[in-house]
Amino acid sequence: MTKNEKDLFENIIKTKGRGPVSDRFIFPPFSIFNARTKEWQERKNEWLNLGIESEIGRHNCLCYTKSISITIRGKKQGTSIFDPNLCEIIYRWFCPTNGQIVDPFSGGSVRGIVAGMLERKYWGCDLREEQIDSNNKQSHKITLPIMPKWVCGDSMSEIENAPEADFIFSCPPYGNLERYSDLPQDLSTMDYHAFIAAYKRIIFKCVKKLKPDSFACFVVGDFRDKKGFYRNFVSQTIDGFEQTGAKLYNEGILVTNVGSGAIRVTRQFIGGRKFVKTHQNILVFCKGSWKKATDKCNV
Repeated sequence: MTKNEKDLFENIIKTKGRGPVSDRFIFPPFSIFNARTKEWQERKNEWLNLGIESEIGRHNCLCYTKSISITIRGKKQGTSIFDPNLCEIIYRWFCPTNGQIVDPFSGGSVRGIVAGMLERKYWGCDLREEQIDSNNKQSHKITLPIMPKWVCGDSMSEIENAPEADFIFSCPPYGNLERYSDLPQDLSTMDYHAFIAAYKRIIFKCVKKLKPDSFACFVVGDFRDKKGFYRNFVSQTIDGFEQTGAKLYNEGILVTNVGSGAIRVTRQFIGGRKFVKTHQNILVFCKGSWKKATDKCNV
């Protein structure tokens, strides 16, 4: 690790929430994760300053509508990226140091780079070669204690070649909310019933790779169908894990920034009484004994 990278990483470690509980756990382990706070945003920016550019490798505006956008480094983007702050917290809380992480829907570089920086082994799968190439270029620009591994292919088959996992962690595609490619095996191109069937099959394969007495975590959110009704994707995710024997253990809410919701809220509510969604669900599962799984973790 270069001196500059070491200094940046030390700044991340120093940036915590306030109070003795935060000093020990980074942020208090309550069920609400508030990404709007100053402390959260400061720590997130420190991570991004390491050189993480997870939006690279995907064309801008993947979302089904241009009205959905986020701001990255002062620029509006139509492509979502995973929050490195949340990634760090979940790794530290639920994955042992030097543990093996398996991510069936890796997408951008965030989860792999944060894993390597925190001395966790990472295996991630993505369908698109351009995304894998971009992730590898970013990880080689940052001197990581452990280099992440990204595999190009369909997670439906590639998971069988993944290493045994100490922790499963991912943020799956939300149906066709963001379309990532035109490949027929891409879940984001499927109709909803085919999507759910394939999605649950991948969850089954992941849990088979998970070592006994270990945790898994998916960050998900409900989304609407074309008629405006919710799909209940959160419940489908829980059902997928519990069918494999991995039981729901924790549920948290990630409160996200309002972003373009401030512009959309009036029209959306007056026109259809729809709330502007500004949260995601953090679902933690346990395979086997939660006591033994807890003993493996370092915090």
